[in-house]
Amino acid sequence: MNQYDSEAVMFDPQDAVLVLEDGQVYVGEPYGAIGTTSGEIVFATGMTGYQETLTDPSYDRQIVVQTFPHIGDTGINGEDPESSRIWVAGYVVRDPSPNVSNWRATGSLDDDLESNHIVGISHIDTRKLVRHLRSAGVMRAAIFSGDALLGGDGKLRTIDSMLDEVKATPQMKGMSLYDEVSTKEAYTIEPCGEFEGKEPLFTVAAVDLGIKSMTPHRMAERGCRVHVVPSTITFDELQSLNPDGVFFSNGPGDPEQADPEVNLLRQVLDAGYPFFGICFGNQLLGRALGFGTYKLKFGHRGINQPVKDMTTGKIEITAHNHGFAVDAPIGETVDAPFENGKYGKVFVSHIDLNDNVVEGLQCVDIPAFSVQYHPEAAAGPHDAAYLFDRFVDLMRSVKEGTRNA
Repeated sequence: MNQYDSEAVMFDPQDAVLVLEDGQVYVGEPYGAIGTTSGEIVFATGMTGYQETLTDPSYDRQIVVQTFPHIGDTGINGEDPESSRIWVAGYVVRDPSPNVSNWRATGSLDDDLESNHIVGISHIDTRKLVRHLRSAGVMRAAIFSGDALLGGDGKLRTIDSMLDEVKATPQMKGMSLYDEVSTKEAYTIEPCGEFEGKEPLFTVAAVDLGIKSMTPHRMAERGCRVHVVPSTITFDELQSLNPDGVFFSNGPGDPEQADPEVNLLRQVLDAGYPFFGICFGNQLLGRALGFGTYKLKFGHRGINQPVKDMTTGKIEITAHNHGFAVDAPIGETVDAPFENGKYGKVFVSHIDLNDNVVEGLQCVDIPAFSVQYHPEAAAGPHDAAYLFDRFVDLMRSVKEGTRNA
């Protein structure tokens, strides 16, 4: 159910109510925890992988709408999370599965949401909601259920009072969140697979801005020892790890509010370390090179985005989760704007074929590159895995002196 006229909306204490910043209201059933939550409402287009979505730190402070109607049929397990907890602020689905049917399942999604205190709503027209967000753009929203639907007098609240709560929620643009999701203590991922128990080929310092657990694992599979470090690390502390390369992860929030990380990255580039960035890390490389960033109307979130590698012409099916993008010229090699071309030439290496958004940067004169999407995910399923090989090759070439650092 949904209504445009808030005065005509009917609901009772057993319902859940979703209120958008522009006044749209959806009445459905509670899903997960009971209570209230607010944040930026976004949509994810993946048909599978809801557990990875929920535990991706890049969704911090966001209410996620699943476009696929049936969610929860495979339950949850202890192997698929991308971090130690669920990060979404709220969850919106159409038809949650009443049954769990998968040999790997250890519990239901509903119970997992409830135990993690994630307030959700189900049985609304998510197709209509997503069409609206594609047209109007993502915005602030809130979900209310249980006592959150009642005022101090015990009577049902007005939609206007809920709308006031929505409009008091901070906007994503201008918000700094990477410190909030970063690890507080450094930890190390040792080489695995065929390299398990062997001396690492390379050492990587991975700055955690909201890192997904599969990312350092992909490097470890290639013989790397990965030191995952907090976002608060200093350059001197980073240097003390004697890394062969430096990695900046994905993460939530506005890249314009990440000046400390941009300054750290410039020190990394000045020292000649091979650099690889993913998602938020791509935006920070863009800023370090002197380009601007901007907020997308509704962003890219899903596992079915076609991206073109401009260096090879190859088309990849890729996983995305970003609401901001780098503003850089496509189709030409230019001087990086920062300090009159201090970092030499750079070009856009990848573009999204749906909307021509910049999806990667490649430096020509320094050993640095980045992509906006998630090569650690299995969207293609392995279309983008070569990027980790490219990082390893870059570290090798710099270490062996076959590339000018």
